[in-house]
Amino acid sequence: MALEISTPNHTQVVSGWAAHDESGTIKPFIFKRRENGVDDVTIKILYCGMCHTDLHYTKNDWGMTMYPVVPGHEITGVITKVGKNAKEFKVGDRVGVGCLAASCLDCEHCKDSQENYCEKLQFTYNGIFWDGSVTYGGYSKMLVADRRYVVHVPESLALDAAAPLLCAGITVFSPLKDDNLLEQGPRKKIGVVGLGGLGHVAVKFGKAFGHHVTVISTSPSKEDEAKLRLGADDFIVSTDPRQMQAGRRSLDFILDTVSATHSLGPILELLKVNGTLSMVGAPDKPMDLPAFPLIFGKRTVKGSIIGGIKETQEMLNVCAEYNITCDVEMVKPHQINEALDRLARNDVRYRFVIDIAGPASSL
Repeated sequence: MALEISTPNHTQVVSGWAAHDESGTIKPFIFKRRENGVDDVTIKILYCGMCHTDLHYTKNDWGMTMYPVVPGHEITGVITKVGKNAKEFKVGDRVGVGCLAASCLDCEHCKDSQENYCEKLQFTYNGIFWDGSVTYGGYSKMLVADRRYVVHVPESLALDAAAPLLCAGITVFSPLKDDNLLEQGPRKKIGVVGLGGLGHVAVKFGKAFGHHVTVISTSPSKEDEAKLRLGADDFIVSTDPRQMQAGRRSLDFILDTVSATHSLGPILELLKVNGTLSMVGAPDKPMDLPAFPLIFGKRTVKGSIIGGIKETQEMLNVCAEYNITCDVEMVKPHQINEALDRLARNDVRYRFVIDIAGPASSL
């Protein structure tokens, strides 16, 4: 594989915010990033969304955190410097960076614009870049990113509300597209399990393309917001046996966004024969998957993780066309720890976004 890889010897000092141990407490952090190379763009970060994944990494829930860790993979900002090979970008461009920082560029998945399934995939933070350096994320003032993992943010999308689309948006867009649900065609019945950062965007995509959308949740209190705020057609309380029974074999497709451990059996019973359940939540423990709902309904269970860069750009363009953004709550850098605590309690409607470039305040 012949690649021109940027591995400059010079570095630049950056200010950001990092967790230094398993307490997960975020503190100011001064660190170094590489200088802009031939394939790089330098981005002044304006906003960074806060993903539930950030919680897992700051507390080392998955046993793979390399401290200090600078979280953040829902990044929007403007380009301040462009490498000679980054001809698709110019200074001043509004851009975004999601979960991907590097991949092998040579495997079947990379060649098929599905870098997210490359076995050598490296993430925007807590990854190892091509030059051997540890990647640091968007809880920082600036970022140097390889041009192949940067997308344009359409002018009609506000950069703050667009930031979570770089993870939450593409995470639900990809499986919906994979099941041909993001095309103008026959109306389908879609279920969305969980009404959080991912679920609320999935509802918006489903309604934008004319589908009948049912939200499935353990929280009866979310019914009004699902229907009145987001336009969902129906609401099923998953802990209510009567509602679950009434919904049997009613849905063509279900997107499960819940990260808490739960049984898939009752959810599968909501699917029609030949229906599909797509998993995008990431519970840290195995889930119950009984055989009978599968074999008696000829149902499919599959998973999906984010999307490739080409698909991420497509997702943003669709969002611009249909005026889809995330519902966000803005926080300042000094409020990061408070926001993470609230995120752990699911106390946000529906995504925190850090105003990175706002007025300075101490943590």
